[in-house]
Amino acid sequence: MTYDDIDFSPLDALTGDEVVTHSLVRDVRLASGRTLALITLDNGRDHTRPNTLGPATLAELGGVLETLAARAAAGEIDAVGITGKQYILAAGADLSDVSRLPSKEIAKLVAQRGHQVLGRLSQLGVPSFAFVNGLALGGGLEIALNSTYRTVDASAAAIALPEVFLGLIPGWGGAYLLPNLIGIENALEVVISNPLKQNRVLKPQQAYDLGIMDAIFPAVSYLEDSLAWADRVLSGAVSVTRKNEPGKLERLTKWPIAVKVARGMLESKIGTVPKAPYLALELLEKARGGSRDEGFAREDDALAELISGDQFAASMYAFDLVQKRAKRPVGAPDKALAKKVTKVGVIGAGLMASQFALLFVRKLQVPVLITDLDQARVDKGLAYIRDEIGKLEAKGRIDSDTAGKLRSLVHGTVDKSEYADCDFVIEAVFEEVGVKQQVFGEIEKIIADDAILATNTSSLSVAEIGAKLAHPERLVGFHFFNPVAVMPLIEVVKTSQTTDAALSTAFVVAKGLGKNAVLTADAPGFVVNRLLAKVMGEAARAVYEGTPVADVEKAFAPLGLPMGPFQLIDLVGWKVAAHVQDTMTSAFPDRFYANENFHQLAELPEVVEKDKGGRVTGFTKAAEKIAKKATGSSPVAADTILQRVQDGLAQEIKLMLDEGVVPEVQDIDLCLILGAGWPFIDGGASPYLDREGASERAFGDTFHHPPIRGIANR
Repeated sequence: MTYDDIDFSPLDALTGDEVVTHSLVRDVRLASGRTLALITLDNGRDHTRPNTLGPATLAELGGVLETLAARAAAGEIDAVGITGKQYILAAGADLSDVSRLPSKEIAKLVAQRGHQVLGRLSQLGVPSFAFVNGLALGGGLEIALNSTYRTVDASAAAIALPEVFLGLIPGWGGAYLLPNLIGIENALEVVISNPLKQNRVLKPQQAYDLGIMDAIFPAVSYLEDSLAWADRVLSGAVSVTRKNEPGKLERLTKWPIAVKVARGMLESKIGTVPKAPYLALELLEKARGGSRDEGFAREDDALAELISGDQFAASMYAFDLVQKRAKRPVGAPDKALAKKVTKVGVIGAGLMASQFALLFVRKLQVPVLITDLDQARVDKGLAYIRDEIGKLEAKGRIDSDTAGKLRSLVHGTVDKSEYADCDFVIEAVFEEVGVKQQVFGEIEKIIADDAILATNTSSLSVAEIGAKLAHPERLVGFHFFNPVAVMPLIEVVKTSQTTDAALSTAFVVAKGLGKNAVLTADAPGFVVNRLLAKVMGEAARAVYEGTPVADVEKAFAPLGLPMGPFQLIDLVGWKVAAHVQDTMTSAFPDRFYANENFHQLAELPEVVEKDKGGRVTGFTKAAEKIAKKATGSSPVAADTILQRVQDGLAQEIKLMLDEGVVPEVQDIDLCLILGAGWPFIDGGASPYLDREGASERAFGDTFHHPPIRGIANR
């Protein structure tokens, strides 16, 4: 049976409110006199709504390709080209309703329809050319892979197969065609490694260098150059060679070795819970042999399995939070109330303060002032900022003019009077209430009456920090996550006195910095650190009961977090972690664990040992000696440790909702996804805790996620 024998009517009936991307065709007479039929994909919207490939879109494209195949057979056309509207080829499948497909059989139709339509690009009877004029993600890139030849615009925004990040696999030919085009090692990077590195994408030059694209042309004349190149290919004047295309020797030797190494790396870095990376790996492994049809059939089965599973449903819930809720923060006041920020002040010149200053100057491009206790510290901070700007310039991320401008906008001094014309001042000083009160008390006397003060405290009471201010209503919590430039979340913390103007300014500034802001109440640890303190506390409890550190790390693996608890503590800093635990045990002594021995460990230069992958394998000898003083002799089983943390998290989330720390559980999930790297395949913490039964164990109910529970209960 071929794809053309399949009844797609059950899928076509679900088109609903799909924004259809139309296939517009025109004939182009090439210089040689040959005719190329050019398809332009266009959904009729501006660039903010990219082309996507839903059922109706694929049906229309399939019909167009069928017509063009008939024209090719009649000798009317010599080639077919396909491109997109300005800046965009296609952003992949329309996933808006995929997670709600009523059955596994219809889920399989999604894969089969993609293969039927895109597969026709290589079966037209004439060569096909994909002119990748912009964004090409997932199915967009698979359009190109199914074509005979490919060119790319040098200014295209991104090229990628991000499916594994969303709990899927490249299911419209990518898992079979890509390794057979660029070799197994390159394909492993594009299909698995990049999606698992915060959804890393390829630049056009990288795609060309890998051999995904056959030619690259500048934006100013991209389509004209591509058409002329296609004409030369058709005439034989240009011979396309693909240096990374795998040969027989690679298939016999390098292929299985590369897959084995990749499997080991996956098990080490993400554990064995996520399904998509391992299914993708299996498909890539089998792509070294067999026919295209066999490869496509394997993709059909894998995609159907994943689409109808819990992990994809959870991923879509998480994706919706990040794409929609994060962009329209609940509780954010009208942006018209925000004070215009023309100069930023950063109190401190240490590493965190310098990272703040770099981010503010780079994103807002306004003057940024840093101060510290002495000029030597200020100079060190300035040197760091200028060095980082130099690195951005060297990597081509900014040009020399921009680099010079950014350096000129950053100023450092010990003279605090220069804060007088700052509109937004943020502190990055020691995590102690008295210290923060002191620096704000000094600055408040200098700044304008309507200037906004922000504290980056990770767990302290914002109201207490502002208790000695003459105008505490101007103070807002503005909590970044480490590393500052990378982590996309800012917790904006509101006290009972914070004005809407201060809050609005904080949200507008966060957006200007390219961050997602979530409003939280002024509660201990806010959202992320409160829950991470539960994770770290349970890890510490198990160690002090007598469980080896490495065993504790392994016990936490099913949570799917990007790193184990002690690896996380080592990243944020042992002193910071100790202070956070103190805050939480002080506020909730019956629910959070801390040990005074923790502070002694924090004084050491190195506390843990790690393997080559960065995973914690145990304490250093010095740390072992200190920890032994407080360690018991009753090791705890892995499943007991895991259940403790699951039940503790469920209880804490329920209490946070009851206390009004955030309006809804979706905000907690969003914070953990953006601020703690909680996996998309879990959908955040609460859907995971529902599925594991922790919610019902902890408080006799679940957090109720209809889009996820509908899949789980099917």
